Amino acid sequence: MELSVVSPAGARRAYAYTGGKPLDASRPTVVFVHGALHDHSVWTLPARWFANHGHSVLAPDLPGHARSAGPALDSIEALAAWLLALLDAAGVGNAALVGHSMGALIALEAAAQAPERITRLALLGLAVPMAVSPALLATARDTPLQAIDMVNAYSHSTSAAKPSYPGPGSWLHGANQALMRRVQEGHAERNLFLVDFEVCNRYAGGLEAAAKVRSPTTLVVGERDQMTPPRQAAAIAAALHAGVITVNAGHAMVAEAPDAVLAALRKAVG
Repeated sequence: MELSVVSPAGARRAYAYTGGKPLDASRPTVVFVHGALHDHSVWTLPARWFANHGHSVLAPDLPGHARSAGPALDSIEALAAWLLALLDAAGVGNAALVGHSMGALIALEAAAQAPERITRLALLGLAVPMAVSPALLATARDTPLQAIDMVNAYSHSTSAAKPSYPGPGSWLHGANQALMRRVQEGHAERNLFLVDFEVCNRYAGGLEAAAKVRSPTTLVVGERDQMTPPRQAAAIAAALHAGVITVNAGHAMVAEAPDAVLAALRKAVG
C-alpha cells in the first residue's frame, strides 16, 4: 500500500507491504522493519503468515529504499520517528514491532520514543552498540559494490537455503547480493550503503532507549552470526529483561532459518 508519511523529516511517499491482505487497523498489527540496504521483501514469509492468522501487517520500505521516496534518513532516532509517523498515516494506534539488524535498532528506538504504543518487541540480529569497522566504512565509501560482497559473505553461515522457503536450490548469497545492489542503485543520488552503515555505527542510545521500553521483548540471535555475534546481545537483553531465542543461522537468519525464525516470531508476537 502507498502512504503519505508526515514526520519531523517532512512529508514523504512510502510503500508498505501488507502480507497479501488489506490492512485492517482494528486487528492487532505487526510492523516488520528491514535492515541496511534491504527492503520489505525480506519479510515475505512471516508477513504473509501473520496476515493470514489474525493480524494486520505493515512491512515498509524505509525512506530512500526501494519503493519509498528519499532521501534516506541520517539517524536511528529520525528513522524511529518516521516509523511512528507511518503508524499514524496507516491509522494504527498500537503495534508490535519486529526489526532485523539496523531495523532492530529502529524498532528499539521507536519503542523508547512511544512506549505506550508498542505492544511487543522482537529484535533480530541486534547489537548495542552496532559498531561498524573503519575498514568496511572506507570500502563502502570508495567501492560500495565490493563492500556489499564483503557484508554478504559475513552475513551467511551457509550457501544454500533449506527446502522450505524460498525453495529448494535457492542461492542465498546471490539473492541477497542482487537485492542489495538493486536497492543501492535505485537511489543513485546517495551512497545508500554508506548512509545505512554510518547510521548504525553512530547510534549510541541503545541502552538508554532500553530503559524506556515497556513492552515484552524477545531477542532472536543467530548462533553463527559474525556481524552481530551472540555475545554482543547479553547487555541489551539484560537491560530489556528480554527473552532470548537462538536459531541455527548467521546474521541473515530470516533467509537461512525461515522456519525457526517464524516459530520465534510466533512466540514473541503471539
